[in-house]
Amino acid sequence: MSDSDPSPPNRSPVFVTTRWTRVIEARGPSPEAQAALGELCEAYYEAVFGFIRRSAPENDARDLTQEFFRRMLAGPGFTTADPQRGRFRSFLLGAVKHFLADMHDHAHRLKRGGGQAHLALDAETDTSIGLQVPDPQAAAPDREFDRKWALTLLNRVLMELTAEHNDSDKAVQFEVFKPFLTGDHEAVSQAEAARQAGMTEGAAKVAIHRLRRRFREVIKREIQQTLADPSEASDELAVLLDALSG
Repeated sequence: MSDSDPSPPNRSPVFVTTRWTRVIEARGPSPEAQAALGELCEAYYEAVFGFIRRSAPENDARDLTQEFFRRMLAGPGFTTADPQRGRFRSFLLGAVKHFLADMHDHAHRLKRGGGQAHLALDAETDTSIGLQVPDPQAAAPDREFDRKWALTLLNRVLMELTAEHNDSDKAVQFEVFKPFLTGDHEAVSQAEAARQAGMTEGAAKVAIHRLRRRFREVIKREIQQTLADPSEASDELAVLLDALSG
């Protein structure tokens, strides 16, 4: 990711777990700190964009998201992030809200003539960042942020499990049983999944149980790495599940 374009490349987003240790590494002007900060920005790009998109047209939301991360990359970044204050997810959401409030205040100052530039008030020529009335049927901005965060986290977990099973020559078995982790298995019975995997139904049930257990272990570990207090993992998992439920 370059400083000029903090948006992720044109591929499926890869989530690099945002550990508080990585946040600490992102402090300061060193190349190592900048690399860590760039990693964090890419990891949470979609969550930030999803939050901003709830109050701005898509193109403006893209611009605002890039500007938010540009400032993170060019400025003090996560210098104020304090692991002892809780969850990185909450810190980042607060930072985005503060950024949007600053942008809103700046736009109003310009429209009142308080800045260097004068913005026309005509709808056809107004070039200021537009805000739109949120759809009351759509998810609240905070909830959308959590949903994007949860989806990205789950994508990271599934990628790790895929790599584990590729290394153990069980790639085909994992692909057959993966729907039982994501809740997409309604159309496939365990008996059918066992047939596809070349196993008995009893063996398939054991394999699915073990896979689900490993799935939970990896999710819990990933969540703990974003917390100051690992004991809060259950609460964070509840947030994740709630965000995905609607």
